[in-house]
Amino acid sequence: MIGFGVENVKMPPIDRAAVRKWLKAVAKDHDGRETGDLYYVFCDDNRILEVNNEFLGHDYFTDIITFDYSSPKRVSGDMYISLDTVLSNSSKFHTSYERELLRVIVHGVLHLCGINDKAPGERAVMEAHEDRALDMWYRKQF
Repeated sequence: MIGFGVENVKMPPIDRAAVRKWLKAVAKDHDGRETGDLYYVFCDDNRILEVNNEFLGHDYFTDIITFDYSSPKRVSGDMYISLDTVLSNSSKFHTSYERELLRVIVHGVLHLCGINDKAPGERAVMEAHEDRALDMWYRKQF
């Protein structure tokens, strides 16, 4: 099941049925993985800061926090996405809000597929996977 919820914000304007199909295709594209339970919580900066402090001990804003409950061939997890940060990043990176939101949504699944972005060189690998997934979205190849 792939679910969506909100805390302190309105549900963003996304086609949830299409996003579900897309995320399943992205997971399958990574060593044939399947999606288990994925739950997205769209929230504001204040809420993501609380989550970041409480669970990770970090005192800063971020666009997404991913909690991984995956098994080797099944991706599962909870993801908190700050719509405030998505909006500011869309301006910062000169992209549309929709594209930035989709990038962050798929970013969480890519983490669950084992792609990291913290060590040297990993960010470029993550961005390549994000770009490939976004291309899949915009070409409706799922």
